[in-house]
Amino acid sequence: MSPFSVPRPLDPPAVQPDTDQLAVDTLRFLAADMVEAARSGHPGMPMGAAPMAWTLWSRHLRHDPADPDWADRDRFVLSAGHGSALLYALLHVFGYDLPTAELRRFRQLGSRTPGHPEFGVTPGVECTTGPLGQGLAMAVGMAVAERMTHARFPAVTEHRTYAIVGDGCLMEGVSHEAASLAGQLGLGRLIVLWDDNAITIDGAVDRACADDQLARFAAYGWHTEVVSDGTDIGAVDAALSRAKADARPSFLAVRTVIGHGAPEVAGTAAAHGSPLGADQLARAKAAVGWEYPPFTVPEPVAATCAVLAALGADDHADWTRRFAEFGSTAPDSASEFARARAGVLPEGVHAALARVVGASPRATRQSSQACLTAVSAVLPELVGGSADLAGSTGTAFGSVLTRDDFSSRAIAFGIREFAMAAVLNGISLHGGFRVFGSTFLVFADYLRPALRLSALMGQPVIYVLTHDSVAVGEDGPTHQPVEHLESLRLIPGLWVLRPADDAETALAWELALARTDGPTALILSRQSLPQLEPAAVVRVPADAPDLPPAESAAAAFPRPVPAGAHLVARGNPRRAVEIVATGSEVALAAAVAESLRAQGYPARAVSAPDRSRYVPDPAAVRVSVEAGSTAGWAGLVDLAIGIDEFGHSGPGHEVLARHGLTATAVLARIRAYLDGAR
Repeated sequence: MSPFSVPRPLDPPAVQPDTDQLAVDTLRFLAADMVEAARSGHPGMPMGAAPMAWTLWSRHLRHDPADPDWADRDRFVLSAGHGSALLYALLHVFGYDLPTAELRRFRQLGSRTPGHPEFGVTPGVECTTGPLGQGLAMAVGMAVAERMTHARFPAVTEHRTYAIVGDGCLMEGVSHEAASLAGQLGLGRLIVLWDDNAITIDGAVDRACADDQLARFAAYGWHTEVVSDGTDIGAVDAALSRAKADARPSFLAVRTVIGHGAPEVAGTAAAHGSPLGADQLARAKAAVGWEYPPFTVPEPVAATCAVLAALGADDHADWTRRFAEFGSTAPDSASEFARARAGVLPEGVHAALARVVGASPRATRQSSQACLTAVSAVLPELVGGSADLAGSTGTAFGSVLTRDDFSSRAIAFGIREFAMAAVLNGISLHGGFRVFGSTFLVFADYLRPALRLSALMGQPVIYVLTHDSVAVGEDGPTHQPVEHLESLRLIPGLWVLRPADDAETALAWELALARTDGPTALILSRQSLPQLEPAAVVRVPADAPDLPPAESAAAAFPRPVPAGAHLVARGNPRRAVEIVATGSEVALAAAVAESLRAQGYPARAVSAPDRSRYVPDPAAVRVSVEAGSTAGWAGLVDLAIGIDEFGHSGPGHEVLARHGLTATAVLARIRAYLDGAR
């Protein structure tokens, strides 16, 4: 451990034993009061898990409520996000900017206490949770990021990642993927507490799941331990201390009672997702001698939390001093740390990508590989990997990180698409890195829930999705995406870019890297594509913007057809035709447009790598050509040519021909439409 990075532990005597129970009751009843006031919510989990949460936050978690974004803070993830009232109660009592008025507005429109925790809405919430299991996977990502940061900046990095998970989190498949990866990487600074209450919404857990969770996590290479009484603060504290001393990731099974203290529903599914009701809540309070009005934090609890918060502030101040020393002894490294944390791109990204553009045909996945190679040389915080497809998707770069060396930048995610995306979310949320992940486009369905959270949380994760159409060929319809491109376009906040050649691929990468407020999907071909001649299509030339990276990226894909640039030929009785295409079909559109011009039609091809920016020419007959679902083109074009059925196994060019995606077939479709529209 670096002499600059020894955290001062919280002082256990700051918490008096008689305050512990009062604090636990405070958390329980704040949560129950929130649910009661909202007349909706989940009181059971907070009431059962309050003792373990209090133990963690009062004795182990290093954080500064006055600065929730402190770089070296411990991360806490409530993976069982339906228990959000517990998290809000913790944030409130420890002095985060979450006043009583916000607790009273629990689950109300515009409040900072939404039904499930949302990143960016509530100070101190590290990630959006609620879709069960993803919080655990994001915690794994945060733990990976901590180790990678420590490998690069050991003098100023020494934090931990904690998570509380529920039975539902552990049933979800993503928990298996993520926990396996955590064990493989030996993430010893990750500690997961399982709220083992044996209840789900429908009833007892053993109705559906009888897994030996301890054996399961031990098989992954985790340290495991049971705390048989989840109300025993001393036992939970001791288990956490042992976990921190273990070099493996830790899984602590803490036995609890859902709805603890509720006289009628404790230990039953009825405690899970409904208010206790005024009478039952009053009896639960009376049973422990709680005589305070709703939403009260007793003075001893407030005073204790203030002391603990001050200790966290002291830790932060000490870290700030050490960072200043680090800046004096290693100014370049300190500057690099600060730049990467701020999400500012270094100089050279635009120039590096500009050098990628060539003249020879190649697949856009290969163009993307060239972009990745070029930009990684000037962007040291770029990390990522693939779901066991690096060679195929063009995402191999450098050595793969291992439990013994986190200085590498390539992550071997294995065949774990969902965990890959969720872990990338966690790394991005941690800060200090730009991340990408890759698989075949058809397998985007495996990772879609985490990609949706990327968009919901505004995280700039780059998804490199290759083998983007039936041109995949011989592998057949199981591997040939049809509906996937259109389905991705439906996700709010996700930029979907399907470039046609080197120039557009380089611009797509630049746009994705310059973006800091959401994810980008790069949709890339398996098959070789020509480098388009500037005169063949309407688009922005790759060398047009002579701007710094962020500015050129912002201008990378403006409206492909300028407003007012209509196809009008005076005295020509033939209808003008505008053929808009994306990716691999742009060259096809250009060939068809040339044929139409030879037949006397005013025609042009438009490349729209970002379809959302396409502005149709109202004076022309508009035709789209894309090797996928045509559903999203309705209203944009008069004739949509694409594929609305599953593909077939066979050579890629033959499969494309089978579905009418040849110059001859597309020209015939357009001529038939024009003849019928006269």
